[in-house]
Amino acid sequence: MENLPEPSNPHAHLRASDTDRDQVVEVLRDALMTGRLTQDEHAERLEQTLQARTLGELEPITQDLAVPGQPFRPAVAPVPSNSPVPIEEPANPADSFDRVVGIFGGGERQGRWRVRRRTNALCIFGGYDLDMTDAVFEGREVTIWAFAIFGGIDVTVPDAVEVRNEGFGIFGGFGARGGKSPDPNAPVVILKGFALFGGVGGQPSSKRHKKRFKNQGGHNHLGH
Repeated sequence: MENLPEPSNPHAHLRASDTDRDQVVEVLRDALMTGRLTQDEHAERLEQTLQARTLGELEPITQDLAVPGQPFRPAVAPVPSNSPVPIEEPANPADSFDRVVGIFGGGERQGRWRVRRRTNALCIFGGYDLDMTDAVFEGREVTIWAFAIFGGIDVTVPDAVEVRNEGFGIFGGFGARGGKSPDPNAPVVILKGFALFGGVGGQPSSKRHKKRFKNQGGHNHLGH
């Protein structure tokens, strides 16, 4: 038959991952915000994305939106100058993944570290502390999958950051808090997963670092 397109993607038969679908969702969201898609078109393509099982099924959804040769890769949006929290979009969103584990032990992330778009945190008879007070976020929306089994995971976010709890506790507690007045330009932390005979919790930076925030006006008294 004539006029049949030649197969351009040798990986079209491969199963699509959640990361692949997330990239398509971001392209569609950007297209909706910039007026390249109507709300009905966006809804239709979003449904196709969620139902897609292979890379070949995902590719046509953004074929008229993505940059040629770079499927599923959304354009990097400029960070608002008034953003109170540093955001640095990664060159390749698919690589923005992190994993932390605490089994019969513990660990922590503090200081100037990068919060990936997706982080898997697993603690079994152990604990992990994720302090994002001075962290750099790799997206306006980051997701932390937290699984605490006879253990605990603590999440601290800047006061301007909103936290959405979408996990649950089974003979345990699940829920972290962001600041009372989150900034609309700041990132959003989505906390998913579950706590089984354990706990997943957290608080805004000002509550955790009370002494530090009280002294913010007197930097000359701080050591370097």
